[in-house]
Amino acid sequence: MSDPSSTTLPRSGLISAEGDDVLGFDGAQDILRAWCAGLTPDPDLTVSKWADRHRKLSSRASAEPGQYRTARTPYMGEIMDRLSPGDPTQRVVFMKAAQVGATEAGNNWIGFAIHQAPGPMLAVQPTVELAKRNSRQRIDSLIEESPELRERIKPARSRDAGNTMLSKEFAGGILIMTGANSAVGLRSTPARYIFLDEVDAYPASADEEGDPVTLAEARSLTFAHRRKVFLVSTPTIRGLSRIEREFEATDQRRFFVPCPHCGEAQWLKFDRLRWEKGRPETAEYHCEGCEAAIAEHHKTAMLEAGEWRATAEASDPGTVGYHLSALYSPVGWLSWARIARAHEAARGSDEAMRAFRNTILGETWVETGEAPDWQRLADRREHWKPGTVPERGLFLTAGADVQKDRIEIDVWAWGRGLESWLVDHVIIEGGPGDPECWQRLTDLLGRTWAHASGEHLTIARLAIDTGYETSAVYGWARQVGFAQVAPVKGLDGFNRASPVTGPTYVDATLGGKRLRRGARLWSVATSTFKAETYRFLRQERPTREDQETGALCPPGTVHLPDWADGEWLKQLTAEQLVTVKGKRGFSKLEWQKLRERNEALDCRVYARAAAWIAGADRWSEPRWQDLERQLAVETAGPEGEVAVKPPPRPSARRRTMRSNYMG
Repeated sequence: MSDPSSTTLPRSGLISAEGDDVLGFDGAQDILRAWCAGLTPDPDLTVSKWADRHRKLSSRASAEPGQYRTARTPYMGEIMDRLSPGDPTQRVVFMKAAQVGATEAGNNWIGFAIHQAPGPMLAVQPTVELAKRNSRQRIDSLIEESPELRERIKPARSRDAGNTMLSKEFAGGILIMTGANSAVGLRSTPARYIFLDEVDAYPASADEEGDPVTLAEARSLTFAHRRKVFLVSTPTIRGLSRIEREFEATDQRRFFVPCPHCGEAQWLKFDRLRWEKGRPETAEYHCEGCEAAIAEHHKTAMLEAGEWRATAEASDPGTVGYHLSALYSPVGWLSWARIARAHEAARGSDEAMRAFRNTILGETWVETGEAPDWQRLADRREHWKPGTVPERGLFLTAGADVQKDRIEIDVWAWGRGLESWLVDHVIIEGGPGDPECWQRLTDLLGRTWAHASGEHLTIARLAIDTGYETSAVYGWARQVGFAQVAPVKGLDGFNRASPVTGPTYVDATLGGKRLRRGARLWSVATSTFKAETYRFLRQERPTREDQETGALCPPGTVHLPDWADGEWLKQLTAEQLVTVKGKRGFSKLEWQKLRERNEALDCRVYARAAAWIAGADRWSEPRWQDLERQLAVETAGPEGEVAVKPPPRPSARRRTMRSNYMG
């Protein structure tokens, strides 16, 4: 493919046979050369062929530096070529496992556009900070390692280079990089090419201006049939996943590979990967046709002979969709044995199994938000005295729900693995307009609860909802201090990475005087903790007889006392997670009440948030051991042996973990 700068000028009346400029002004040849270059059609070279010829991988951005080879990941060839100008496809959707080469394919597309088919391009990461990191680690390496790209993009240090961290100018186009959390970045310029990476990590709205994907794609509409949009992501939760929603509207292509024994073409499914229990190194894939075992070393030839096949009918003929799991990972990357080992390690943990489905299988996780049956919970209640802390409870938190005429508080004890026990249920009559009500809540912060060891514990953290009478809550929290009290605000949606964020400083009113930044507010993804609570409540546990002989309950087990009555249990199970259609027709998950009163569930969520704020989700093993030593709790060692209890300390000594552990 010839360079546009070497275009031969036509011998018209504008230039004489001797090459003289007959227009009569300097620079006429440059104008004509640019004009002729503009008439040149987009090249026939595909993205994959360009990458095999021009793309170099650097050691700082790739585990396999050197010349890029599409043959290493054959399944990426068709996906990249759909992004070539000669292909009529306008939108490419790729739902995939982690680390299968999708981001590098997107970077190949960026390099191809700069070199062969220049035009305005928008590349979107989940946040602006991630866009900056991607620019430093990947885009800069892409340019530096490819001479053809270095010629077209000046070094950032040169004057008027047009080369900044989030913007790369080149002849005929510009690459703008931004985050899905920036509405300004998403609407900054028209774009012929749009690369939307990890769309499931995008926020629901960009600066409250709407869906980031919709905002970004609107930039390309003026380019009509010449536009190209590449949506890529590892999926997340069923009903919330953008990439799954987009994929299901396509022709849903799967990569079919032939069996090395019988030749039957099939797409790889996890349930066909089998191994001896406890020996993941024996993992082999079993053919759907002949049931023969396929060893890992066959994978290279299988991938080379594979092809994409549509498995559904697309609603938009201009969009194609692809799905790929890590079962297709090339030899030397993620092996079948490591996948089997990861699955065994994830068993018993919903969080680990969710990560396995998302990142290895490239499939969504189905969040089970069905409320447990309250009568079944009643049958599993246990006996301990009201206001006392069972042996394995190591610290206390509380959740407070402010109502018009009362404040309801539940006190929970927490142990290893977030095992929990309901310790107390308190109702303070009067409501937020009654000063006496707030005084009684203050007194509760200084109250102690007797531990089975004889020690006495106070509340380490109390999380209080700010949804009703916000200013009164802020004022009280400021009076008693934020070391023990955390005002919280519930937010819709799931946030697995950090279900609690903050604190942020907000204005507060105290004694009729407004104090700027006078209170600290924590934001809580209540959906995450509700789903966790119901998951913990549904867990199977050892029988009472087995527990009496020393059998331990699984992590997260919720223990309820026999003094928790039917009304409280009904409040705890008062909601369910359902899929609803939004205003724009998109599906989303939403918690809906099964009955009006749900204070017990709200208080549980706030108490759980308080445990997160206290740091229990991030404590080290020595910290847990120290808490157990202080309370003389019998624990199981690393090999399962039971440690001998030290003698209990005098019960007259009051103990609070807050000063040492709850900062």
